[in-house]
Amino acid sequence: MTSVFRHRYGRTLGAGVVTVALLSGGTAGAFAASSTPSPTTKSSSSPTTGMASITLTAAKTSLKAGDMVKLAGRTKGLKFNTPLLLQHEKDGKWTALKASTKVKKNNSYAILAKLNTKGTEKLRVVSANKNGKVVSPTVTVKVS
Repeated sequence: MTSVFRHRYGRTLGAGVVTVALLSGGTAGAFAASSTPSPTTKSSSSPTTGMASITLTAAKTSLKAGDMVKLAGRTKGLKFNTPLLLQHEKDGKWTALKASTKVKKNNSYAILAKLNTKGTEKLRVVSANKNGKVVSPTVTVKVS
């Protein structure tokens, strides 16, 4: 019986030491954290929903010239039927491609785009609403 008590006591003591170490490490990390806010990929604030945002993922990140790529994502703070436009970076400027869609009722969207130019394509989705421009993060697709 004494060995069982010692074993349980040792486990409890060990768990307590680990908990204290984690809590004190977290507290030290909180004090060491900078008060400068970090940059985000979200833009354009909306008075009722806070910051509006768009996510973007590509079904394929490598394809052949002339093939279609499906891009999809979700929106936050954008209303149903808000138009979305696909852009690519060319010579340091973002230009529109012939692909667009609208936000669905579940705040999702999907765009099919045909990429003809060989090389690396940087793509993003943009929405211009009454509160300003909302831009998704960039997705890179290699076209061979």
